[in-house]
Amino acid sequence: MAIKFQYNKTALNELDKKLKARTRALPTIKNKESALRMEVKRAKADAERMDAELDAKMREMEGFSRLFTEFRPDLIRVEDVKLEMVKIAGVKIPRIEDIVFSEKKYPLFDAPLWYADGLGLLKDLVRMGIESEIYTYKMNLLDTARKKTTQKVNLYEKVQIPGYNEAIRKIKRFIEDEENLSKSAQKIVKSRHAEEAEL
Repeated sequence: MAIKFQYNKTALNELDKKLKARTRALPTIKNKESALRMEVKRAKADAERMDAELDAKMREMEGFSRLFTEFRPDLIRVEDVKLEMVKIAGVKIPRIEDIVFSEKKYPLFDAPLWYADGLGLLKDLVRMGIESEIYTYKMNLLDTARKKTTQKVNLYEKVQIPGYNEAIRKIKRFIEDEENLSKSAQKIVKSRHAEEAEL
């Protein structure tokens, strides 16, 4: 990205302000990037842990799968998933506050004895599945924010700050050359006037 500028003191002052702003902002952005990197690792570990727990629970339930063919699927339903938004390193992340289930009443004497336990197991499975999805979503949000922050760090470090430094150096050289030429021209004019005065 080539920085456009003019060879004058106004442009020099403007570029200097932009350079100082980016130089001051760079450490903050780097800290944000490292914080996001750590949070992404933590979210990934949480997501993997939750997936492993869910898989273990599903394997544990394989023996009960024949029983669930008798189970009425309309007995339980997820009514609402209440989320709260939390900021982590400037990124809004959802966190589960509560999962609301609606259960239909069923005749206790006509239903198999394991229905009550089955409902509890299903609630656990659903809760674990939703938490797993939220952790994965959280990891993706944080990773996207980290990538954007890394791009900004690279833009500042590798493109803009060196570009502004180079532009400022060119403008200063140009202004110095112009001043030197002006002084030389004044000396030449002065010496001509002195020569003409002698004649």
